[in-house]
Amino acid sequence: MLSVHQFPCLSDNYGYLLHNSVTGETAAIDTPDAKEYLKQAEAKGWTITHIWNTHWHPDHAGGNVEIIEATGARVLAPKEVEKLSPIDRVVAHGDIVNLGEHRADVIDVSGHTNGHVAFHVVEEGIAFVGDSVFALGCGRMFEGEPKQFWASLDRIRRLPTATTLYCAHEYTEANAKFAQHADPGNSALEAYIEEITAKRARGEWTVPTVLSRELATNPFLRADDPAIIAKWGGDAPHETFAALRAGKDNF
Repeated sequence: MLSVHQFPCLSDNYGYLLHNSVTGETAAIDTPDAKEYLKQAEAKGWTITHIWNTHWHPDHAGGNVEIIEATGARVLAPKEVEKLSPIDRVVAHGDIVNLGEHRADVIDVSGHTNGHVAFHVVEEGIAFVGDSVFALGCGRMFEGEPKQFWASLDRIRRLPTATTLYCAHEYTEANAKFAQHADPGNSALEAYIEEITAKRARGEWTVPTVLSRELATNPFLRADDPAIIAKWGGDAPHETFAALRAGKDNF
């Protein structure tokens, strides 16, 4: 059986430990804060045996070296993570990684960075998506191009709709403000925003999210929707996505 342990770290990151109770293996999904990851693992009685990085940014791979030194964990990561740490196995789209008998498919979700990947644990119905997509948002397009990023989001859109998306940041309230501007009159979005506002008022997390809800409310996953196209323009979904991303960047 696999279990996910989620915890806040840094200013707005979430850390994730994925644990196999049969083999005792534990994967750190990204490493924004090595000390907090090691503390959380110790509190659970787990030892980090693997690191699965989604991309190279320091708030995702900056803790690799310290965790490796403390635990001897093996790093499975896209090649770009070599900027920050050694990698034991370079992974890319179509690869499979394992935690004991459990399998995760590696998916290209580049655009935020050019090597960004997600890990989809099919049998558990979960995906660790890093900064590719957030609740009601998506990552900034630091390195990629609109067509590339839209293709990445479309790969996420095609996962089973019940998939739980473990995003890397608590950005949902800010994303909700732009989503409301981007897609006015979306009743599903309005209901979602009410829930988000209530959760944050109680100090609760808004992550993880579920793909079905994001498909109905996240403007960045709806760049092929006629209502979004009518407001934001574009002759192809990636052009509409580009307009949305630019709009969010300047919102």
